[in-house]
Amino acid sequence: MNGSRGPTLPNTSLSALLAPLGIVAQAYPPDSRYYGVVTTTATTASGQTVTCLVRRVVPQPSSFATLQTVTIRDGDRIDRLAAQYLGDPLLYWRICDANGVLRPDELTETPGLTINITMPAGIPGGTLA
Repeated sequence: MNGSRGPTLPNTSLSALLAPLGIVAQAYPPDSRYYGVVTTTATTASGQTVTCLVRRVVPQPSSFATLQTVTIRDGDRIDRLAAQYLGDPLLYWRICDANGVLRPDELTETPGLTINITMPAGIPGGTLA
């Protein structure tokens, strides 16, 4: 595997550590679930070079500070909840991470389920509403 040749993050400690290994951190925007996740390249059996994301480590739900809890109602959608509580429907993945689910529909398929709306992982603050 070789490091990718796409746009890279500034020379951060992570970038400096990974560069000798041929892995380059990509410049995903800070609101992306892939922000800070590095990429690498692989060559297929047919000789095609493919850029791949290295595994993203999902934070433990305990690393999130809860701002409030929300009880799911029939017809709720995770993107609409993200828009309402986080200000951006594309941040639905933060709600998934904070509640320990990989499949977004898990959070809205059961009316009456209570989910947490949180600060981003690792940011202290908030109280259970």
